[in-house]
Amino acid sequence: MDERRVLRVSEAIREELGAIIGFESDDPRLLAVEVIEVHVSVDGRHATVRVAVRGTERDQHQSMLALDHARGYLRRELASRLTLHHVPELHFEQDRDPDVETRIDFLLKRAKKSRGRSENQA
Repeated sequence: MDERRVLRVSEAIREELGAIIGFESDDPRLLAVEVIEVHVSVDGRHATVRVAVRGTERDQHQSMLALDHARGYLRRELASRLTLHHVPELHFEQDRDPDVETRIDFLLKRAKKSRGRSENQA
């Protein structure tokens, strides 16, 4: 996969996982989980999903266990929503020290980039 396709697939997976985990999941342990970013490998077979988890250490641990348990379900949901030849294996990684300022800058850059794309399409 070329670099642009990897970035597009990573972003699509991030958006879909964010929606599935944040809005469609019935598991209360996943309410504290936010998908921060996704990195898909060049061959498209693996995706590292960085998540921020709120709550106590015990709650965070339970949320990570719930994500690992839901891995197959999440992958099937991605397969039904995205048109990919191969849906990557999901590997969840907890963001241990979320830097708020860096996160805000990242979100502002993403919003600016997507706004520029939507204006060019209009």
